[in-house]
Amino acid sequence: MRIGLLTEGGYPYVSGDASPWCDRLVRGLAQHEFDVYALGRSERQEDEGWLLLPSQVRRVRTAPLWAAEGDGVAYGRRARRQFAECYGELAAVLCAGAAAEGDRASERSDGSSAALADRFASALYGLAELAREEGGLVGALRSETAVRALERACHAPGALRTAHEARVPDLLAIAAHLEHALRPLSLDWYEDDGLGSVDLCHAASGGAAALPGLLARHFTGVPLLVTEYGVRLRTHYLAATDSSPAVRSLLAAFHGRLAAEIYRQAAYITPGNAHARRWQERCGADRTKLRTVYPGMDASPFAEVGESPERAAPDTLVWVGRIEPVKDLVSLLHAFAEIRKEEPGTRLRIVGAPGGPEGSAYLTHCKALAAQLFPDEADGPHAVGDNPVSFEEIGGPETPTLADAYASGAVIVLSSVVEGFPISLVEAMFCGRATVSTDVGAVVEVIGGTGLVVPPRNPRALAEACVALLRDPERRERLGAAARARALELFTVEQNITAFHSIYLDIVSHCPDRRAALDDTGDPLPFAVPAEAHVPGRWTAAASRMVARGGPGWAAGPPVRATRVPAAEAVR
Repeated sequence: MRIGLLTEGGYPYVSGDASPWCDRLVRGLAQHEFDVYALGRSERQEDEGWLLLPSQVRRVRTAPLWAAEGDGVAYGRRARRQFAECYGELAAVLCAGAAAEGDRASERSDGSSAALADRFASALYGLAELAREEGGLVGALRSETAVRALERACHAPGALRTAHEARVPDLLAIAAHLEHALRPLSLDWYEDDGLGSVDLCHAASGGAAALPGLLARHFTGVPLLVTEYGVRLRTHYLAATDSSPAVRSLLAAFHGRLAAEIYRQAAYITPGNAHARRWQERCGADRTKLRTVYPGMDASPFAEVGESPERAAPDTLVWVGRIEPVKDLVSLLHAFAEIRKEEPGTRLRIVGAPGGPEGSAYLTHCKALAAQLFPDEADGPHAVGDNPVSFEEIGGPETPTLADAYASGAVIVLSSVVEGFPISLVEAMFCGRATVSTDVGAVVEVIGGTGLVVPPRNPRALAEACVALLRDPERRERLGAAARARALELFTVEQNITAFHSIYLDIVSHCPDRRAALDDTGDPLPFAVPAEAHVPGRWTAAASRMVARGGPGWAAGPPVRATRVPAAEAVR
């Protein structure tokens, strides 16, 4: 079949989010064809180029989200009136209440949730149809008409109190954000030679990446699959903390409504863990559509370490990750000070690079704290030459590879206060290492009883757990072996690819045929790319000749209607 893979700031860009996961998925499903539709996030990302794409990627179409020049489209009177109606309705829904987690219970109680969802969807698709008819929507979204419509909605009777408080700068900020978020509506991706030609749209994230799939479903009936390893709505809530209350409220309403509509129209939603699944359910996803699919990770770089647990230094703790405040290395350093009181010979290796300017400042702070907590008596209170805490990066003389970093530790520590799917924890499990982690995100789900879990921001509890494992090598070995077995069972590339292949077949087998596709001989094709096109041998050509001669019996007879069949029958 042909898959339309939808990304935002991701695959096929070299520096894209989730690019490794998408690349492994595409390469693992070589029997299918992929059309990649990518929304670029920045000019720098565009300049860095693409990954080397496999042959099953048939074509790539990109569009920049970071810049949108005026489309030069001049609307006539009818189009201006239609835009004012649709945009005004969209603004009215946003001002009527947020589809955020705190409001959903009250909406269910009075039955208004479905009505507001239908109004939002009608306005969104009305704008999309207008963009399709007129050739673009960018100029209209930037117009004074849009700002006036927002102003009327904010001051209408029954609008949210925070909307009533919106001032001109707030209205301009909201209008600019909506213009940016709705840029995919103006793309020319939704015709029969674009997303209309695929069998399935697979959005690699929610939000902007899923919006083209939502429109493809609206215009051409293509089924939509949405994968979220990090819930985009949650990311927006965490990022929109420096705006005014009016801006935060209306933008939260927009993203909440958009997420709810994406979840409502998707055939299936595949969260990467139970933590993401709970967020999706809270934001309106039907639990019958949810299928948890853990991220697939390549275990081969860690195989040698996992099979050689004796390489671990018995008195060394290792932390691996991107250095930033949410990783809470400050608590880890204070916990290590307690550990040194119980086990004076213990060392701590912090392996990772800072994430941006904030991460660099945080790294400097952590180094200063380490120098204060563990002064080098020979060289003064601020020296770190013989400090039991070392800060390293992958590729250095002590840690040439990521596997070497995990190999050097008896216990791997995760100290985060915020975490989605803990990739470093899975890597440590591949290496057969015992772990001590804070109870955040999907940590408990990933560990599954094969490591110790403590509350976040609790240095004493973190220290006690580490000391317990440092003093019990047999327990470390037992937990490490169990962790490796669990990781190899649940978190490998193979299980990820198998799960998505099954979901693809399930979705397509339950969707009606949307086109009368015929092969060269006039016979119907149930898929954009027939499965026999990928089967080696000469039997395909022979079978075609037999059909032309009218035999054998199973091949003879008139052509049948091209309809979807259940996956089990399709295999036969």
